[in-house]
Amino acid sequence: MPNSILPQDNDGQELFNAISSFFSMFEIGKLLRMCNAQKEKGVPVIQIFKYKLCNVFADRSMYMQQRTGSFRESFSKNTFYRFLSNSKINWLRFTSLLSQKVAGTIEPLTDEKRVNAFVVDDTLFERSSCKKTEFGSRVFDHTDMRYKKGYRLMTLGWTDGNTFLPVNSSLLASAKSSNVIGPVHTYDGRTLAARRRKLAQSKGTVVMLELLKEALKAGHHADYVLFDTWFANPSQLVAVKDLELDAIAMIKKSSRIRYEYEGKMLDIKKIFGICRKRRGRSKYLLSVNVMVGKEQKIPAKKTIERSEKYFSSCQTSSLTLLSRNLYKSS
Repeated sequence: MPNSILPQDNDGQELFNAISSFFSMFEIGKLLRMCNAQKEKGVPVIQIFKYKLCNVFADRSMYMQQRTGSFRESFSKNTFYRFLSNSKINWLRFTSLLSQKVAGTIEPLTDEKRVNAFVVDDTLFERSSCKKTEFGSRVFDHTDMRYKKGYRLMTLGWTDGNTFLPVNSSLLASAKSSNVIGPVHTYDGRTLAARRRKLAQSKGTVVMLELLKEALKAGHHADYVLFDTWFANPSQLVAVKDLELDAIAMIKKSSRIRYEYEGKMLDIKKIFGICRKRRGRSKYLLSVNVMVGKEQKIPAKKTIERSEKYFSSCQTSSLTLLSRNLYKSS
């Protein structure tokens, strides 16, 4: 075993052994080659990648190792950073393939009746300075209700109700040139680098579908897609259904979005206004069947629940929209 990558203590040795076992079990070298992460000569890519993971879990960095004189690897700093900044490596595909392998080892351990689902959400990836960071932007933080520097991080995960696995993700920059702070480089539109940057400036709804397509292409499968109100518009729900997936989401309280109910196009307020609410201790205040979409319509069920756990009882509907306590019962 080489001296490289090994921290000088027993805990470091155990960490290295655990990472090496993980690499062997899930064939990380093969997955890296499938995602264009390979070299014609020199230090193997898998050795650099293993060193990076050891540093992450040991909370160390190459910079501090070089400062303290503890860096003893067989590759140079330039080799390491060229690997990290290589625009030809498809990291989106790599994480999708890896998570599919991990999920494949988990699924046989659970009951066949267990429901699997994709989970989509975005969060703020804040950076204090973006002047030299490509596509660094001013993005709106809905928590603090103000603009901040950084990106939005769109993440797709897989869950069986007990275990959660991150599948893939994408950093989103602002589509407005006035909000972009960092430099913008141009690439050949046929390259992976150009497609990645185009995706970064796309709408969140478009990126969500691309992440789902990449996960399905990698071999993932799920019964539902769970997402919040921001993605819950009729066109998005139809697009998810086109991927042969059902959706569970909280609906938008908007008078501009209409659904077909009993042959009429009505907004959510009018639908729940003309329907009789359930009294007593029923779990649901109201549950009605509607049609979603314009040219292509799909069935959906709108439900108002009393419980905070509004994802628990939606396994039988083909498409379910949930609105927890949106309106008080009459």
